[in-house]
Amino acid sequence: MKEINPGETSRAYAFEMWMKAPVPMVTFFKTLDVSRLVKFGKRKGMKFNMLMCWCIGKAASRVKEFYMLPVGDKLIQYDTIAVNTIVANKAGEVSSCDIPFSGDLTEFNGNYLTLTRQVVESCKNHDLTDSMVIGTSALAQYDIDGAVGMYSGIFNNPFMIWGKYRKRLFKTILTVSFQFHHTQMDGAHAATFLHALQLEINHLKS
Repeated sequence: MKEINPGETSRAYAFEMWMKAPVPMVTFFKTLDVSRLVKFGKRKGMKFNMLMCWCIGKAASRVKEFYMLPVGDKLIQYDTIAVNTIVANKAGEVSSCDIPFSGDLTEFNGNYLTLTRQVVESCKNHDLTDSMVIGTSALAQYDIDGAVGMYSGIFNNPFMIWGKYRKRLFKTILTVSFQFHHTQMDGAHAATFLHALQLEINHLKS
């Protein structure tokens, strides 16, 4: 990771316009067809949440804007990305766990299982400060129509939230919200990412 000059990037105008905006976050909602994800997970014995996180990382890795993030009053460029998941720890509270993204599903799954288990037992967050982290929160037990993330003014990371997936006659759907800082990307980049996420789910294979 390194600081870069916003004026020398494609985000120069956005940096000038949105860095000091009181509410610079934008939220998109999208309903995904996760039928293949559910079937694949059951067939392979893999967690649905892990597969969602992997597909998110895979789709994000194809959009160059995900490798830049406004931090404080600076624009930082990263070489790697990670996907965060919220974990219920053994104390009955929640902890945060960053999982480094790998294009190899087996490797990502192994890291996911190892790191989340570590966080459950230690009740301590696992943070990766040298990667651009995509936050996620899965409220898998609850049937919700959507959620807008809180903007703290401290963390500008993109963030995704979803609830319980819903079974329809011929498919299984999941509504997600995607919150992003307007300095990091425009609406077209966010829409491209969400489209890519659906494609990654559709093309999931061992």
